[in-house]
Amino acid sequence: MSAQAAAADVGSEVEKIIELRHHSPHDVLGIHPLGDGVVVRAFRPDAIRIDVLPDFGGRFEMQRVLDGFFEARIPDHRAVFGYLLEVHYPDNCVFTLRDPYSFPPTLGELDLYFAGEGRHEKLWQRMGAHPTHHHGSSGVSFAVWAPHAAGVSVVGVLNYWDGRLHAMRSLGVSGIWELFIPEIGDGARYKFEIRPKSGPPLLKADPFAFRTEVPPATASVVHDLTRFRWSDRGWLETRSATDLARRPLAIYEVHIGSWRRVQTDGDRPLSYRELAQPLADYVIETGFTHVEFLPVGEHPFGGSWGYQVSGFYAPTARYGHPDDLRYLINYLHQRGIGVIVDWVAAHFPRDEHGLARFDGTALYEHEDPRKGVHPDWGTLIFNYGRNETHNFLLANALFWIEEYHVDGLRVDAVASMLYLDYSRPEGSWIPNRFGGRENLEAIAFLGDVTEAVRRKHPGVVLVAEESTAWPRVSVPVSEGGLGFHFKWNMGWMHDTLKYFSKDPIYRSHHHRELSFGLLYAFSERFVLPLSHDEVVHVKGSLLNKMPGDPWQRVANLRALLAWMWAHPGKKLLFMGGEFGQTSEWNHDRGLDWALLDQPLHRGVQSLVVDLNRRYQQESSLFEADLDPASFQWIQVESAQANVLAFIRRSNGRHLVCVANLSPAPKQGYRIGLPQADPYIEVLNTDLERYGGSGVTNAGHILPEVKGWDAQPASYPFALPPLSVLWLVPASQLG
Repeated sequence: MSAQAAAADVGSEVEKIIELRHHSPHDVLGIHPLGDGVVVRAFRPDAIRIDVLPDFGGRFEMQRVLDGFFEARIPDHRAVFGYLLEVHYPDNCVFTLRDPYSFPPTLGELDLYFAGEGRHEKLWQRMGAHPTHHHGSSGVSFAVWAPHAAGVSVVGVLNYWDGRLHAMRSLGVSGIWELFIPEIGDGARYKFEIRPKSGPPLLKADPFAFRTEVPPATASVVHDLTRFRWSDRGWLETRSATDLARRPLAIYEVHIGSWRRVQTDGDRPLSYRELAQPLADYVIETGFTHVEFLPVGEHPFGGSWGYQVSGFYAPTARYGHPDDLRYLINYLHQRGIGVIVDWVAAHFPRDEHGLARFDGTALYEHEDPRKGVHPDWGTLIFNYGRNETHNFLLANALFWIEEYHVDGLRVDAVASMLYLDYSRPEGSWIPNRFGGRENLEAIAFLGDVTEAVRRKHPGVVLVAEESTAWPRVSVPVSEGGLGFHFKWNMGWMHDTLKYFSKDPIYRSHHHRELSFGLLYAFSERFVLPLSHDEVVHVKGSLLNKMPGDPWQRVANLRALLAWMWAHPGKKLLFMGGEFGQTSEWNHDRGLDWALLDQPLHRGVQSLVVDLNRRYQQESSLFEADLDPASFQWIQVESAQANVLAFIRRSNGRHLVCVANLSPAPKQGYRIGLPQADPYIEVLNTDLERYGGSGVTNAGHILPEVKGWDAQPASYPFALPPLSVLWLVPASQLG
């Protein structure tokens, strides 16, 4: 080949690098054997001189072949060696750096194989940006999946956001692009510049970024996952041996940014670290066993509360550094509190820096909007049938458990994942291959996630927010289910709130709404939620859903909470409900803690403390939640009186719950009891210290041997207005 032809060939290769259309810039740049020596090539736009400084000593000046492209032929050194580049720019600017193109790939064939198969359960350890030591140098390994890109480059502060300087290489059919950049590390800001097959370059955040800038900034930030030192081994060991189905589970649902704010500092939210002690103190004081955080992944719009995720592997930077979230979780564990996080695998937003059309094509989402666009939220739906997308999400679930030690995932919007026609009118959805409406790929995906979590992390709880009658949600996949441990009982929530929101004059017509849930209460493992969704969008707070004057509203709320805590199923209460928050929840302001200065609100909080304490002491309330024989109605047909009564049983123990949901007290109201032995009223929502009127059945209740309500004994109770009573045999109290 003539010198002119060789120069033209080099020019063509360099042009591809400049245009970000080269699949293997390492084949051109870096060090390569040539004849009896090696050739070193470098592309540094605007440089006026580059010298090669071999690790064995000496200096070789590179020759300019084209603008920005330099080459040095070094004879008598057939083995590839390490070297530095000394790059000279105008105005006497000189930089000495290790050449990124002198390093082999950081991903092995096995990684690429399992990633392509969708079975790499630790995918985050290979993808994204990792500070590492590679072939004698410290730096950061970058890897990103963009199979349809013409070229990909790492851009950031390290190269003044110039996409020409750090073009990545494609690792074949895997669609993964890779580059090791030496001499940078933790804290470096970066993105990927992606050249689609057609159209202008795209600037994308790293899908596997472990840290981000604080929104509205959108750059990814290099973060070392290995630095934090956990001290919760004892907690994790105990967790692995715990079956929460037979344990008390009382969850306090929290939005980190609005639980409590610093009014003296611009009403800002608490940081992760600032939140740790006051939240732990409060959860212990009120008696909850777990906190559940609304999604903690990075999200561009605060008003989505985290449910439109852009950074699936990065905690939101709004509240601090990723290790600060680890500190929060570690601290809660040290104080004996479990941590569940909401996890969103149903959809993602369209923001330009995110996953949407990541390499210029529908990569993570479906191309066809009838499958790929969520009609209610305007977001994009994951393509669960694509191995790499499936793997991205599966690994993400394991990531939060393994890297952040979370004790559970509450999977959001499961119903929207299960049905192809979810919220879609006729003709705007595509049936599955059998002609049905079930999303077979999503079902398989959910099964893979739940099986992987059960297999790798016994004791971690998986909860489905599933709002339909889909069967066997909380049954293992091996038994034909979806594999969750629990399902949110949305039907119970809607029916119960509908009943309690009615004026007592009309409650007799809605009596069945309180009893209907027991027809299916044992068909799944249920969590009873009074969640954030019920106190937003003009729905009002829990307290303001209640009818009547101010005293009656608080009395109704107390009765609702005690009814819920006695009902079969685990418990979840959104923050503020435990003290009767009056205003609708606003994510931009803190809870109305000043309400606790008022006796009625302080009384609601005192009741919740006692509910949680008694709930955890009385095994009949939690141990047999799955057993229909553990529940028995005493009175279920007393609609005109607005009275209901039932028994909870477990291992020879029992508790009787009586509800008078009328505003009128009832004296001498006879209710059947399962035995004639003395009973004690262990909870009464009408106690004066809760803000009630003080109607009680004090001391030992001595039942009469008088059959009633199909029970062998009975007692003429004093039933307070708008109240719930809990009774246990005196013998159970020791």
